[in-house]
Amino acid sequence: MMSFGKVLTAMVTPFDDDGLINYEQLEILINHLIDNGTDGLVVGGTTGESATLSIEEKAALYQQAVKIANGRVPIIAGTGMNDTYATAELTARAERVGVDGIMLVAPYYNKPSQKGLYEHFHTIAGKTSLPVMVYNVPGRTAVNILPETTIELAKIENIVSVKEASGNLDQITMIVANTPDDFSVYSGDDSLTLPALAVGADGVVSVSSHIIGNQIQQMITHYETGRVQNAAKLHQQLLPIMRGMFIAPSPSPVKTALNMQGIEVGGVRLPLVPLTSEERQTLNEILTLCDDL
Repeated sequence: MMSFGKVLTAMVTPFDDDGLINYEQLEILINHLIDNGTDGLVVGGTTGESATLSIEEKAALYQQAVKIANGRVPIIAGTGMNDTYATAELTARAERVGVDGIMLVAPYYNKPSQKGLYEHFHTIAGKTSLPVMVYNVPGRTAVNILPETTIELAKIENIVSVKEASGNLDQITMIVANTPDDFSVYSGDDSLTLPALAVGADGVVSVSSHIIGNQIQQMITHYETGRVQNAAKLHQQLLPIMRGMFIAPSPSPVKTALNMQGIEVGGVRLPLVPLTSEERQTLNEILTLCDDL
C-alpha cells in the first residue's frame, strides 16, 4: 500500500484579484510546500475552500496540481460532497487527471446515520480504484463518524486512511487499535499532532505546515527516534503558531500569513472575509515566533 507521508498539507487555493484561481501562484505555492516539509498535498479540501469552488474549478485544480507536482509528492483530491453520486462523479474526474488518492469528507448538512455514512463511503470506494482517505470533521459537518464505523470502513480494500479531526484522542486510539497496520490514521488538528502520534497515529493533515512544515517534520522525527523531550519542547514552541492559524475562520489566517511571507495566494471567497486590522496585527506578532525556531 502506498504511503501518503507523515506531513500532508491541506493546501489553500490561490486566487487572483478577481477571485479566480491563480495557477501561476499555484505553482509557486506547491514548490514552496514541497521544499519546506510537505510529503503530500490535499487539494480542494476545506482549507482549499472547496465549498465555494465549482465542479469545473475543482477538476482543473486537481489537473494542474498533478502537473506541477510531477510525481514529487502524492496529490490527494478532496472530492467529498454531501451528494453521494455527485461525489462519485467528481472522484471519477479526479482519477482521470491522475491524482494519487482522494479524500472524502463526511456528508455535511444531511446529518446521515452511521449506516448512511458507511453506505456513502462504501458506494464511492466501489466506483474508483484510487486509495481513499475518509475525513471526519464533526465541527464542520454536524456528524461524527464513530470509531466503529471507521473500523468497518477499513475492511474495504481501497479505504486506506482516515483524517480524524474530531479532536478526540480516545476515538483516534480506538481506530488505531482496531484497524490493520497498513491503515493510516492522521490527526486533522495541528495541535494534536504529537499526542496523536503517542497513541499510534501516522502523521498530520496540516494547515500550519504552510508556514512551519519543516518544524513539524522535525517534531515527528524527534518523536519517532525516541527524543520525546525534544519533540515535546518543539511542540510547545509551535503551539502558538498552530493556534494562530485559526484566530479567524480558516483559511483566512493562513492565507494572510502566506501573503505576509511573500507567497501571494490572494484573499478568500465569500462568505469568508479578510482578517480585521487587529487580527492581522495579532497574526504578525505570532509569525515573529517563527524567527526563533
